[in-house]
Amino acid sequence: MALPQALLALLIGILFGYALNKGGLTRYRKVVGVFRFTDLTVIKFMLTALVVAGSGLYALKGLGLVQFPTVPATYVAGNLIGGLVFGIGMALTGY
Repeated sequence: MALPQALLALLIGILFGYALNKGGLTRYRKVVGVFRFTDLTVIKFMLTALVVAGSGLYALKGLGLVQFPTVPATYVAGNLIGGLVFGIGMALTGY
């Protein structure tokens, strides 16, 4: 990765972190609210970020500026086990 690309990635990450902080998504009660289904602000924010990123990537692909790599086959059992361990860890940490 070239230095300008790394700096751009760092800048985008800082801006995203700033947006998370300004949205109050770094507060404990917001994260716990997701697990208790009482505050879905974090989920709404992340879904909005995914839609914007996906739309931007497909727009760049349509303009011919980006090529999507081929996606290798996935390991379903490994993904399920990894997701289960991650979810249990997040739930225990929140508890």
